[in-house]
Amino acid sequence: MIPISILDLVPVRLGDTPTDALRNALDLIRHAEDWGYRRYWVAEHHNMAGIASSATSVVIGYLAGGTKTIRVGSGGIMLPNHSPLVIAEQFGTLESLYPGRIDLGLGRAPGTDQVTMRALRVHPQAAEHFPDDIQALRMLFGPVQEGQQIRAVPGAGLNVPLWILGSSTYGAQVAAHFGLPYAFASHFAPTDLDAAIQTYRQLFRPSAQLAAPYVMPCINVICADTDAQAKRLFTSLQMRFADMARGRRGLLSPAIDDIETYWSPAEKAQAMGMLECAFVGSPETVHRLLTGFIERTGATELMVGGTVFDHSARLRSYELLADIGRALEPKRDAAAQPQPALAV
Repeated sequence: MIPISILDLVPVRLGDTPTDALRNALDLIRHAEDWGYRRYWVAEHHNMAGIASSATSVVIGYLAGGTKTIRVGSGGIMLPNHSPLVIAEQFGTLESLYPGRIDLGLGRAPGTDQVTMRALRVHPQAAEHFPDDIQALRMLFGPVQEGQQIRAVPGAGLNVPLWILGSSTYGAQVAAHFGLPYAFASHFAPTDLDAAIQTYRQLFRPSAQLAAPYVMPCINVICADTDAQAKRLFTSLQMRFADMARGRRGLLSPAIDDIETYWSPAEKAQAMGMLECAFVGSPETVHRLLTGFIERTGATELMVGGTVFDHSARLRSYELLADIGRALEPKRDAAAQPQPALAV
């Protein structure tokens, strides 16, 4: 069986407020825990009306506090926006409150546009220090050394699991160098997926956290009782990506009957290129598509985004996917591969 996890951008729907979006996230994670999902991540984005997870560590605390066993984490924290010490303190606090349940996924992108970067007071070259900041985090989460002047309280000695997120071969190289699990953002940037996974596996160096490569592609999955129902639900996400092509990032729109009336051929090409790793359909269709994707990538785990406007339909999609996941098998030659030293 392939473990399946959830990436929730905490979408704010047309007619709703961020409060509604956060309450829907809590409802979804509680169902996901019951359905057997491995982990539930939220992502850092700023100055976007349609995403309510900007204060990512606060949202993680809210979700972890409303659940009991599912792992909760960031997919991810955009590390160049922050001091490693502040992130170590935040996630050290979360780990202290919810021991053994917190993941810290780290990204190198700003999670926003250039104007908002200036509002965040992020230096334009901050991303160049990404490897150094990762090393600083590892030190802050490790045991306090003699003479160590800076420590995270809480945080020191807690060894919060780190993940590297990426959408290019650069992130793959960083994850391999530090011996960390790697999550690839194929849910919106699928172009370098195969090359990044190959690079990661070839360059991987075992670490105290991880003995062997651990690959978790992030994909979009929308499942319904029939292919036609799922394709209609998918139009909300298609419209969101078409709006990105237009330079607009608004609230999530309800599904429509005919997506072809919404976008131009150029917008369709751009949106569907970004949505290449979107698997949409009935349980039978999604099972077939995911089986092919696992064979292609050798994924150790799947991280799934399922942006659907109607909350009940979104719950149904993830419920069906949980059933599908129990029948999914790892790539045939992956079963013989060494397993991680520690649970991730």
